[in-house]
Amino acid sequence: MTGQTINRVGGKGVYVKGNDIDTDRIIPARFLKCVTFDELGPALFFDERFTSDGKSKGHVLDAPEHKGAAVLLSDDNFGCGSSREHAPQAIKKFGFEAVIAGSFAEIFHGNCTTLGIPCVVMQRADREKLGELLAEDPERDVVIDIEALKVTCANTSFDVTMKESAREAFLHATYDPLDTLMRQMDAINATAERLGYA
Repeated sequence: MTGQTINRVGGKGVYVKGNDIDTDRIIPARFLKCVTFDELGPALFFDERFTSDGKSKGHVLDAPEHKGAAVLLSDDNFGCGSSREHAPQAIKKFGFEAVIAGSFAEIFHGNCTTLGIPCVVMQRADREKLGELLAEDPERDVVIDIEALKVTCANTSFDVTMKESAREAFLHATYDPLDTLMRQMDAINATAERLGYA
């Protein structure tokens, strides 16, 4: 999605309940030795999903009805703990395109934004209601309208908030600083030549 505006994200949702879900729970430290971020998807929430010998613990992410979910719903202080970039990378590589929570840790939020993953804040009562809608029918789509700051599911609309700087970055396709830099290569080369570096 690099270089594209992101004004709406939608798909099936799944509710991973809990406050203070830290980055070590999202992606355990031993998986940080991966060669590419592509390897991180299957390791998302690994220790909560599997036993030490690899058997499933029946985590909600592994329920058949939630296969292919694109929107992750959780609670307060999501992404706290260490600042590892691998946590949002694991979320993205698992297939999630957005996160809804009660609040986010600052660095985690920034890392998600750079990857094109909108993080929106929803009040507790609304999160519980949205969770109930998803429990009733996991096939229901959750649509996040970044421009209107609304989340819709089953004809029910919820107000959300997000950092205005992140919202503007998604709406103007400036969330990826490397992509923003690369799109200015003509100006960069012209400046380098003018200064005698080219």
